[in-house]
Amino acid sequence: MQSVLDQIQSPLDLRHRSKEELPAIAKALREEIIEVVAQREGHLGASLGVVELTLALHYVFNTPQDILVWDVGHQAYGHKIISGRRKAFQHLREKGGLSGFPKREESEYDPFGTGHSSTSLSAVTGMALASLYQGDLSRNHIAVIGDASIASGMAFEALNHLGTTQANVLIVLNDNAMGIDPSVGALKEFFAREKTKHNRNPNLFEPLNIAYTGPIDGNDLGVLVPQLEALKKMKGPRILHIRTTKGKGLEEAEKNQILFHAPGKFDPLTGKLNRNPKKGYAKFQQVVGESLEELFAQNPALMCITPAMPTGSGIKSLMEHYPDRCIDVGIAEQHAVTLAAGMATQGLLPLCIIYSTFLQRAYDQVIHDVALQNLKVLFLIDRAGIVGQDGPTHHGLFDIAFLRTLPNATLLAPRDEWTLRQTLYTLQKGLDGPTFVRYPRGYGSHLDWKQAFSSIAVLKGEELKSGSTLAVISVGTRATAVEKAIAQCAQPQQVGHYALGPIKPLDTQQLFAIAKKYKQVLVVEEGMLAGGVGQEIVYWASLNARQLKVSCLGVKDQFVPHGTTEELFAELGLDTDGIRKKINSLFDAIG
Repeated sequence: MQSVLDQIQSPLDLRHRSKEELPAIAKALREEIIEVVAQREGHLGASLGVVELTLALHYVFNTPQDILVWDVGHQAYGHKIISGRRKAFQHLREKGGLSGFPKREESEYDPFGTGHSSTSLSAVTGMALASLYQGDLSRNHIAVIGDASIASGMAFEALNHLGTTQANVLIVLNDNAMGIDPSVGALKEFFAREKTKHNRNPNLFEPLNIAYTGPIDGNDLGVLVPQLEALKKMKGPRILHIRTTKGKGLEEAEKNQILFHAPGKFDPLTGKLNRNPKKGYAKFQQVVGESLEELFAQNPALMCITPAMPTGSGIKSLMEHYPDRCIDVGIAEQHAVTLAAGMATQGLLPLCIIYSTFLQRAYDQVIHDVALQNLKVLFLIDRAGIVGQDGPTHHGLFDIAFLRTLPNATLLAPRDEWTLRQTLYTLQKGLDGPTFVRYPRGYGSHLDWKQAFSSIAVLKGEELKSGSTLAVISVGTRATAVEKAIAQCAQPQQVGHYALGPIKPLDTQQLFAIAKKYKQVLVVEEGMLAGGVGQEIVYWASLNARQLKVSCLGVKDQFVPHGTTEELFAELGLDTDGIRKKINSLFDAIG
């Protein structure tokens, strides 16, 4: 079927159309986003909400000469289609296909890679100052940032600097009162009070020397285009405050904005979800959420902090049942960690629930405010390891390496859902200092995880299978793949399997027992080899068991691309087949 989009191969084609044609193009663009995401999955609601803004920006400004940066990038699907990637969009988030986020290597229309929030203002300010320095006064620099992202500390730092410059920067504040979950904080309340069109309140941006316009309807092209044309003629730092509806154009997405942020597969006509979960199995996030609800009822010292991830981390119900003990601080990872540190000084036991890839943003606070002071904070590191189609900005592959070196820290990797549940129970009875528990995204592999609580030896490894020649040490949930690989290998009776459990401190008693019994060890971990568990065991063996040969299987010195978890594990050699082949090759070497 012919589409008006067939005639738009680039923003230049768009700019050759009349303003009167833009609503029809917006309708076609919205339909295409819905059609593709329904099949390929991805971030739906945010991109639907900015269809009109996408067209208006490319229509008014001379992209890519004029620089356009989308904060986070959840809302950039329409931008990708309009900027010459329509055909590639049919392979969105597939391995080797189009990234779900803006990416410099992908297109000249993506001048800065985004995936984490609140980076756009700093990046655009740097670009604009570079243009000033180079004497290029003709170029516009635009950043699109949401009301949830602009509340982040990094965005405020950029605003504070930007107001002291003559940088030619236009900030488009996309206010839809939503991040993934509803926006939180005093800034959200401020925006909520500014509902009247053109109700100029100078109390926020103008004292920072940033000219303010708005709020206006960001889903009305008749209002949006002329306003952008007027702002294009201005110079210096300025901000346009627009209001949009997340999920606009799909009734179910407008009604259920949290679910349709990234809904998975669905019917593009009705919006009905087409889920096919692992029947009877629980996600690790569900295990954490349900277990914590039980523990909160038993232990009044427990507090919960999350930086804008209550739904993703499975604690939405916990927050509803314990609103006085659960805090969503918004996109503010640094604040979340030091807030937890402050609570710990007063005798509470704070749990900071945070994605591995976002914990990176609070590394200084982990070191300086928690570890240095040896405070008892429990970090639950969600999405540790490969996360799949969100790709390199979201894989949690670095936490082992950057946490293992910290004095006072304990770092644990439960091997399955039951062990994770009992680890939470054991730890909430008391910590020795900063404690980190890492677990992956998605479903587990056991049906019987929800058993009565019992204390376990969290600092001890486990012998899961005895052998005679080769010992495989699995780190965390790779234990299930290792178990299957051993069963399928050439000499399964000679292979022992040991679950590491504690990454730091290592269970040296277990390591000495392994070194006494086996000639060869294989360490399998879902993390970077550099600075990982395997390297630490190699170092231990060099000091204590010089005859023990240690091989390591993990992620080499690379950023892992996007793809399904199954595809990526296979490519990295961390799936059952890859581990089996590695075991067999070690037997061949042993002879």
